[in-house]
Parts: sequence; C-alpha cells; structure tokens
Amino acid sequence: MGAPVVRFAPSPTGLLHVGNARTALFNRLFATRLGGRFILRLDDTDRARSKPEFEAAIERDLDWLGCGWDAKERQSDRLDRYETAKTRLISEGRLYPCYETPEELEFRRKRLMAQGKPPVYGRAALRLTDADRARLESEGRRPHWRFKLGEGAIEWVDLVRGPVRIDEASQSDPVMVRADGTFLYGFTSVVDDIEFSISHIVRGEDHVTNSAAQIELFGALGVSPPAFAHLPLLVDAGGGGLSKRTGALSLAELRERGIEPLALAALLVRLGTADPVEPVTSLDTLAATLDFARVGRAAARFSVDDLAVLSARTLHLVEYSSVASRLGALDADLGSAFWLAVRGNLATLTEARAWADVVRGPLSPTIEDAEFLDQARALLPAEPWDETTWKGWTQAVGFASGRKGRALFHPLRLALTARDTGPEMAKLLPLIGRARVAARLGGETV
Repeated sequence: MGAPVVRFAPSPTGLLHVGNARTALFNRLFATRLGGRFILRLDDTDRARSKPEFEAAIERDLDWLGCGWDAKERQSDRLDRYETAKTRLISEGRLYPCYETPEELEFRRKRLMAQGKPPVYGRAALRLTDADRARLESEGRRPHWRFKLGEGAIEWVDLVRGPVRIDEASQSDPVMVRADGTFLYGFTSVVDDIEFSISHIVRGEDHVTNSAAQIELFGALGVSPPAFAHLPLLVDAGGGGLSKRTGALSLAELRERGIEPLALAALLVRLGTADPVEPVTSLDTLAATLDFARVGRAAARFSVDDLAVLSARTLHLVEYSSVASRLGALDADLGSAFWLAVRGNLATLTEARAWADVVRGPLSPTIEDAEFLDQARALLPAEPWDETTWKGWTQAVGFASGRKGRALFHPLRLALTARDTGPEMAKLLPLIGRARVAARLGGETV
C-alpha cells in the first residue's frame, strides 16, 4: 500500500467544534505518520448556509491546531463533476426520480412506524409510468433523486470497529439530489473521494450507516471503496452528547479561554485509547503513537475541566523559543530566564503579562512590617545577582532578625511582588534587580 491520502471535509456553515477537531487531527496525524497527504475539502454546496466567514474561521482554527493541509478543495467548484456522475447513474438505472413531497414522506414514515414496521422508503417512485411522471411534473412537481441500493448486506472491516455488516434491505434508498438540483453530501463526497484518490475515510461513528450506502455508490461508479475508520463519538463528563448548537465547545471559544492547542490535540487524540493522556511537546509525538487499533469502542468522555488542567501542564513544558513570539504579542517577552521562572505558575499564557509587570513594574508593594523590611534592605548584597542570591540574602536576614519560615519569607514576597504566592523568588529576584528590590522594600511604587 502506498502513502495514504485522507481528507477532512467540514461544511462552512458554522464554527468547528471539538468533535470536528478530533476528526481533523486523526486524519492529519495519520497522514503525517505514514508520509501521506491531507486534503481540506470544504463541503459548501449548501448555498444558503455556507459563508466565507465560516470558511475563514475553519482555516484559522485548523492553523491554530497545527493541522496544516497539503491541498484545499471546494465542492462548489466541482458541480460539473457531480452532474457527470449523476447522468451516468441515471443512465444505468441506479438513480431514479421521486416526486413525493416532504409532507407525504413524513406521513408514510409515521404510518409505517404506527404499524410496527421500519420506516423504509417503499420505492413507490419505481412503479411510476412515464405518463405518471409527466402528470406530476405538469403539476409543478420536480423530482428528487434516490440511489437504488442492492438487496444484500454490505460488509467491511473497519479499522476501529472491526467487522461491520449493514443489511441494505433495512435502509431507505438515500436521496442524492434534491428537487432544486443541489447535491447531498453522500453523493458529492464519493465523487470527490474517487477523483482525489482518497485511500482512507476517517470520521465519526455516526456515519457508519452512511458508509454502507457510499460503499455501494463507489461500486456503482466503478471504483473500490477506501478503507474506513469510524471513531467513537465524544460525550460530556456526564455521558451526555456534546451540543453543536452552542459555541461553548467551539475551537474559537477554547482559544479565547487560553487553551493550549497541543493540550487539546493530546486530549482529543488519546482520549478513549490505550495511550495515557499526558502533555506532549509536538504533534509529531502524537503522530508517532497514533494507531486505530488502540482506539476503544466506547464513547470518549470530554471534560473542559480536564482540558484546562492538561493545558496548564502542557504550558509548563513549553520552551522559550516556541513561545517567544506569543509572549511578544502580549508585551510579556522578558527573555528566556523570565519564561523559565514563571511558566510553572501559569494556567494560561496570558497570565505571563501580569508577571512581566511584577518584574518590570511599576508595582505598589504590600508592606507588612516596615521595620523588618528596612532591616532586610540594609542587608541587600551588591550585584551581579543570580539564582543563589535569594538564599544567601534571606539567610543573612534571618540570622539578623531571628525570623524563619513564613515570618521571614512572606513579608519579603509581599513587598517585592504584592502577591502571596508565585514563582520561586530565587528566580524572580535577579530579574527584578537590586534597584527595584531596594525601592519596593522601602515602600516605593516602582
């Protein structure tokens, strides 16, 4: 088998959510691991709901997540290909016209269910004569087109679910073309997958039944289907479904919260697998361990709280070279020593700005004991300072004052940072510098 070709096919009708992101990551990392290609395909045939701003948001989110694409396609540019495939399937009797209205179809569906029967389309349209069709069209009806399924079962070995068998007799012939002439996803997707030589279709398990019909459609168009991997769906911490109708779990919202993209990637890729959910320092690390056989069948529980904890742990491992530009954008780039001093105390990167302000000022010190601080100021050593300065200075202050523990350290931290807790003072002290330290110990705002 050659290098895989995979695709991520969002509709530009809204913002990407974490379920979309999981699909995108599995596709991108699978291609990365095996030296394949990752295609971004925008399924934008819904003319009313597809918006340029959503397309831009999708690209921005994928870029933030690290899912760069090797090629980008839009279905709206390929309508002639779909018309060609439609004409072929009509001529071969696999697409047939249907004239029922949505209301008529709904009535039949409810009647079948009331009789305890599966609500499967009964192929009434296949019994229409040419005269029937002419009469219906003279009444102003325009046909939608269904794909005629076979009578047997469709079977495949899914890379996640193992052997899958779908009895096509239990399924309605799927609508492939609407009455207004626009194409549905199940049709356009197969035509595109053929033309782009997609080798693996990786998506959520809510598409399993669709895959059976699409496998038949591949065959009807004279092509062997790709391999399939259907990922378990994400649920919330309580086991309920994640809502797509709110922005609470959109990538844009998570980015606004300060979530690290590597943390989101690690959680989404390893959640529900045999691999531990731990911080990673690159997407290559995730790609190296990605294996569909290690993905469990159970729904994966996604917790924003767990994500926030993982995001902070991820941030604590980030090297200065990887974060310098982002610190600069926050006006918080005080160099490598500063980053190494504060990163372990950050929940989100934006908090680095507050610690940059502590270091460079101006800061109004909190004075707990002015007399003690005057004593400490008198014992300040000369510069240059390094990370050993704090220990030597506080030992001298402790010996002179008789203080130790919290009584020694807490007033000094309050005066120098105006905070009860924070990064190691041994690392902060040389960054603040002797002049500011002396002034703050004296109660000055600097």
